[in-house]
Amino acid sequence: MKKSSPKPKAPHRGFRIVALGGGTGLSTLLRGLKEHVIRRADEHAAPEHPIADLAAIVTVTDDGGSSGRLRRENRILPPGDIRNCMVALSKDEALLGRLFQYRFHAGRGLVGHNFGNLFLAALTHVTGDFTEAIRVSSKVLAIRGRIFPSTLSNVHLVATLENGRTVHGETRITASRAPIKRIRLSPRQVRPLPLVIDAIKHADLILLGPGSLYTSILPNLLIPEIANSIAKSKAPRVYIANLMTQPGETSGYALADHLRAIQKHVSRRVIDWVVANRQPVSPDVARRYRAQGAEPVVIDLPDSTISSKNTAYSVTTLAASPASSSKNFCSPLFEPDFAPSLVGRRFSSQHRHRRFWKCKHAVAFCDDLGRQSRDTACFVRFLLARVSTSC
Repeated sequence: MKKSSPKPKAPHRGFRIVALGGGTGLSTLLRGLKEHVIRRADEHAAPEHPIADLAAIVTVTDDGGSSGRLRRENRILPPGDIRNCMVALSKDEALLGRLFQYRFHAGRGLVGHNFGNLFLAALTHVTGDFTEAIRVSSKVLAIRGRIFPSTLSNVHLVATLENGRTVHGETRITASRAPIKRIRLSPRQVRPLPLVIDAIKHADLILLGPGSLYTSILPNLLIPEIANSIAKSKAPRVYIANLMTQPGETSGYALADHLRAIQKHVSRRVIDWVVANRQPVSPDVARRYRAQGAEPVVIDLPDSTISSKNTAYSVTTLAASPASSSKNFCSPLFEPDFAPSLVGRRFSSQHRHRRFWKCKHAVAFCDDLGRQSRDTACFVRFLLARVSTSC
């Protein structure tokens, strides 16, 4: 009897990643992730390029600098954080990226504006639609991914401080030195972009952070439909904690304080994994941040699963990586003999055990932004590898 030859294995479609945030943190993460995105539409996923779709969901509460001026004078959404994400994902950061980041230093009305912000503002008026302006600009920059504003509503941040004072606007909130008790959107009920909900619904991995806790991470989660979509998702939901505290927002915050702030503002569970740094930063970097009033975020939670009411997180701390060959998948960053064994457990909101993950590797966030984004991307690739073998 003739043996039938086994059917060839279908090529993997690739992973779909959603990253939420704003400011420098999100663009730094995207800069690393874009190197692992499939290059062509007809290309199959491979170990070097496992990401089929990379969607960035960007907060739109900025009201300072060039973005704030354009927002007030032209009644458009703030383009600054979106511009930074487009440049981070662009194929040619060397020329077009520099052009979009160019800031005018002279000229009445031009001083302080970025070319990219003006380009987006002009396209918004030409097309009559901010999302269409982003799409066209993204095409010009040949970005590897998709970028969406979290909402098209003209939304602002309002913070209630611990001293009882109410502060309106992201710029004033960041400048305030009093601890933040609670933050909300004004208006409270805003609708997200439908494409945002669709991206979250089909995501294989959802990333929150790194970035400013109260002005980059939480504004996206304060939109009820976005928070609910993340809560319903079966994808691993990872919070990437900041290396340093932020003066005026998270002064004195340890890791647990960041998690408590998210829990306090979002009623449903939106985090499964926490990625945090436990490697000391270099003295030069620490000195520079200390001069600005920032300190390293203290990891006050063990390498284990922590639980509280309706919540269970797997805390993965990060170790420095030794020099090594880069032949294998992320080999400089994943050394079994160097990093401690990390065990993570994923729970539902009812604390029912779903899946058990074991990994013997860790990864470092480096002081240099370029290396930090690359290392973050490698950690994400490692997570994806675990997800694919566990599904």
